[in-house]
Amino acid sequence: QVQLVESGGGLVQAGGSLRLSCAASGPTFSRNTMGWFRQAPGKERELIASIWWNGGNTYYADSVKGRFTISRDNAKNTVVLQMNSLKPEDTAVYYCAAQSSGVYKYWGQGTQVTVSS
Repeated sequence: QVQLVESGGGLVQAGGSLRLSCAASGPTFSRNTMGWFRQAPGKERELIASIWWNGGNTYYADSVKGRFTISRDNAKNTVVLQMNSLKPEDTAVYYCAAQSSGVYKYWGQGTQVTVSS
């Protein structure tokens, strides 16, 4: 069982930066692939970044590649999404999620990110 709590969302102007953090609890965190998803109004939830248990492999959606960076600290049970050069189309609720047996099974409550033009 993994419990996840996101923080760091807010309102920022276009071109600005935000740093989202996900605090995890549970005995298996260091073995879970972790992901950040987002869901904009009227759109489906989409995976935008993920990182293997050891940080050895990362994935980024084309829409955020080169602007967002995912990282993790297994000693602190945290996953971070650094978001730079934010655009209004990045406005969404952002969710942290943990895989179990290859499926994103555990989810945080989400944090709102709003980018003004």
